Amino acid sequence: MSARIAFQGEPGAYSHQACVQARPHMEALPCRTFEEVIDAVRSGQADLAMLPVENSTYGRVADIHRLLPESGLHIVDEAFVRVRIALMALPGTTLEQVRHVRAHLVLIPQARSFLNRHGITAEAAADSAGAAAELAEHRSAGQGVLASELAAQIYGLKVLARDIEDHGHNTTRFLLMAREPDLSRRGEHGMITTFVFQVRNIPAALYKAMGGFATNGVNMTKLESYMVNGSFTATQFYADIEGHPDDPNVKLALDELRYFTNMLKILGTYPADAARG
Repeated sequence: MSARIAFQGEPGAYSHQACVQARPHMEALPCRTFEEVIDAVRSGQADLAMLPVENSTYGRVADIHRLLPESGLHIVDEAFVRVRIALMALPGTTLEQVRHVRAHLVLIPQARSFLNRHGITAEAAADSAGAAAELAEHRSAGQGVLASELAAQIYGLKVLARDIEDHGHNTTRFLLMAREPDLSRRGEHGMITTFVFQVRNIPAALYKAMGGFATNGVNMTKLESYMVNGSFTATQFYADIEGHPDDPNVKLALDELRYFTNMLKILGTYPADAARG
């Protein structure tokens, strides 16, 4: 059996596109939910999970930060994928004939200028790749879909316009997760280490916990807080830092962090994607 990478969504979803770009040699396995993606890897049905964690326009992906620490999986890589929106329709349809499109709710505002310019109305769908599949099945004349070009290829639709998003910077960051960690030094752009922690209930605990990263010259590229189990008093933090846990300065910073926390869990150490700039 060929190696598999699991993703959430229908074939042709942007998460599927991320799989094709990051691991073109692997068979992509669609799953209904993020939980099913994680379970597919834990059970051995898939070798890797492709999970979106944040988008440059819409911020972090809901529920992911809650799922990662409890997943039992380890981050082994990251991938940055540009969200390129294509307008597609049934073969033989022209752009002038398209009066209405369906797409995931978040895609429609991103193509608003194009739609307005061509007098096209839009309707929200559960997901864009699913809308493409439905169009191919029901073959509605004058109907279009906003989705990835991959979706057009999969469902036999014709791309009428490419890259119609209003802004060219919309990018989603994905994490690739596996059953076993990979602590080897790899890649050409340095290493990233991701961890979660809870600070002890003492005054200025977070300030003190962060001090070790500043004094040891460790660059923290992300720090986010979120509630644990719906409690307003139990806050967990998610962090990305540049470096490897075996680097002397990173080791010192993590040791200092441990002193001020009652929980610290490293989720993975992996090569920085070139798209980080």
